[in-house]
Amino acid sequence: MEKAGVSPSSKPVTRTDIDMDGLDLKLGELEAELVEMNANNDKLQRTYNELIEYKLVLLKAGEFFSSALSSATAQQREMESRQVGISTDSSKQVKLGFLTGLVPKEKSLAFERIIFRATRGNVFIRQAAIEEPVIDPVSGEKIEKNVFVVFYSGERAKTKILKICEAFGANRYPFTEDLGKQKRMIDEVSGRVSELKTTLDSGILHRSNLLQTIGDQFVQWNSMVRKEKSIYHTLNMLSLDVTKKCLVAEGWSPVFASKQIQEALQRAAFDSNSQVGAIFQVLHTKESPPTYFRTNKFTTAFQEIVDAYGVAKYQEANPGVYTIVTFPFLFAVMFGDWGHGICLLLATLIYIIREKKLSGQKLGDITEMTFGGRYVILLMALFSIYTGLIYNEFFSVPFELFGSSAYACRDLSCRDATTEGLIKVGSTYPFGVDPVWHGTRSELPFLNSLKMKMSILLGVAQMNLGIILSYFNAVYFRNGLNIWFQFIPQMIFLNSLFGYLSLLIIVKWCTGSQADLYHVMIYMFLSPTDELGENQLFAGQKIAQQVLLLLALVSVPWMLLPKPLLLKKQHQDRHQGQSYTPLQITEESLQVEVNHDSHGHEEFEFSEVFVHQLIHTIEFVLGAVSNTASYLRLWALSLAHSELSSVFYEKVLLLAWGFNNVIILIVGIIIFIFATIGVLLVMETLSAFLHALRLHWVEFQNKFYEGDGYKFYPFSFALLSDEDD
Repeated sequence: MEKAGVSPSSKPVTRTDIDMDGLDLKLGELEAELVEMNANNDKLQRTYNELIEYKLVLLKAGEFFSSALSSATAQQREMESRQVGISTDSSKQVKLGFLTGLVPKEKSLAFERIIFRATRGNVFIRQAAIEEPVIDPVSGEKIEKNVFVVFYSGERAKTKILKICEAFGANRYPFTEDLGKQKRMIDEVSGRVSELKTTLDSGILHRSNLLQTIGDQFVQWNSMVRKEKSIYHTLNMLSLDVTKKCLVAEGWSPVFASKQIQEALQRAAFDSNSQVGAIFQVLHTKESPPTYFRTNKFTTAFQEIVDAYGVAKYQEANPGVYTIVTFPFLFAVMFGDWGHGICLLLATLIYIIREKKLSGQKLGDITEMTFGGRYVILLMALFSIYTGLIYNEFFSVPFELFGSSAYACRDLSCRDATTEGLIKVGSTYPFGVDPVWHGTRSELPFLNSLKMKMSILLGVAQMNLGIILSYFNAVYFRNGLNIWFQFIPQMIFLNSLFGYLSLLIIVKWCTGSQADLYHVMIYMFLSPTDELGENQLFAGQKIAQQVLLLLALVSVPWMLLPKPLLLKKQHQDRHQGQSYTPLQITEESLQVEVNHDSHGHEEFEFSEVFVHQLIHTIEFVLGAVSNTASYLRLWALSLAHSELSSVFYEKVLLLAWGFNNVIILIVGIIIFIFATIGVLLVMETLSAFLHALRLHWVEFQNKFYEGDGYKFYPFSFALLSDEDD
């Protein structure tokens, strides 16, 4: 079908009542018919191509001989007129043989050279190029060829030439010197060519009609066969009962679907007139079940973001729920510009409005990926508009949307608009950044300070959320050790240092203090007993810092030591006085002992447990610092986006506007549009997306998410894709 250019019909066809056995017979008949048709067509096509070549040889070689004959006759007459009375001995004339055929044009020079050398130059070769490529009868490909005539003397020379022709793939054809016979052969070959052409055309038409008939039913047949194959593939996983009279299947199903499965089994037994119904029995097993989250078209993409890191362990907290809000929000913090957000929103709405049409089409890799995440991009766009309004940036241009600025010039000489020349004349700007900051010399230091502190606050809040989720995991799996010796010390350590830093940031914002927070945090470790002086933000700060530092130091051995020792004690208490234990009970006891922190150990190895806990403690302590610093990417990318947007606006659009030339203005607008789309709406979107992804996978999920489960793949005809085996 592909070779003939026939594509399967996408139109729904009326369902024909045909079973698999009938389809098997029908396909067998169609295959036999097509194989026979193709074999006959190949033979006819080869004969047709040979006749076309033969006709070309007759025409071109005929031209050689007719021109040679006419020139030879003219020369003979001239010689007779000059040499009257000279007799020639006919017995001394040499009779030359000749071979005709076609040779590929690219091999023609080598062909001629080899023949010349093999016969020591005792040949005469003539070649003529054919104007259009011809189809080679052997390979079936279009090739440019030359017609050749080789004149030789002797059988040895003929044998050599025949071998060379065979080696070069030159097709030879018989030829006669008689002009009358040549004409008759040309007429005969032309007649056969026209007959074969008619026969070939009718055969191809018949085959096309047959393939089109198959194409109309192909999708339906393919679906039938795939469904049948998937059924038998599943049946092969079933086992025979000891009586070999029934099949036993073991599998997983969601609890909510149990009733539906029972109804389906009863309906199947009734439809098949079975005398014995299917038995549905719930089994109790220690094997970890697969993980299944019920998602819709909105939440699927967010769940895929989490699953790309690792599928959730059975019944552990699913970060996908929080990702729906936190992921687009953290993206928007880095992408904050409500002009760019609107562009992103409009692009996404095209996908959402046309989703019914696009979901049924075959899309490219990038388009399909973008279409699958359309609702993620929708929320990313909406959050970007929100953060853009807070940053007060519309393609880097500020607007007084929520009222007038709180600041004004002190006098007419403050056109440079530094904070030195501005005074507060009104109430604080009600929402977001005051537009007067944009374009001032102090804009960058102000926004840097704001966004850096905001990044730390957001990071500490999200990391705390991760640790709190580890508490709910421990409560759900009834693991008291994880609550007392993992959750509590982790909360104390993180908040003693970075929770305290977040508190200082908020106090500084509220009080307008000039305290240097870098100095406060550094000397909290280096010199905890020194006086704070002008860096004191509240009464009792020095004592509070000493207590927090002490708590942070205590929480490290609290995380490290008790848990391995208590696990060892539990193991000894459980197996005290037991020399022999049934295997089943041993497995149960190990399951209870290891519980949610199972690492697959059959025996308790204190050294392994201790090393694991040591690694976990070091990872958390170092990670608390590095993860907090990692959230500063929110500030860095937000700054980069803002500055790039500002550069494109000022150095491209405004610069072009300043020339007062229409052509330069049009060129400037075009460059601005392409730079905005290419750099800010494509590259920056991808960059912010990847950074938000990293913050969720590494900084957030490593606080609580194990992600060592496996997905639930139910048997479903709807899930059968073209790539499935």
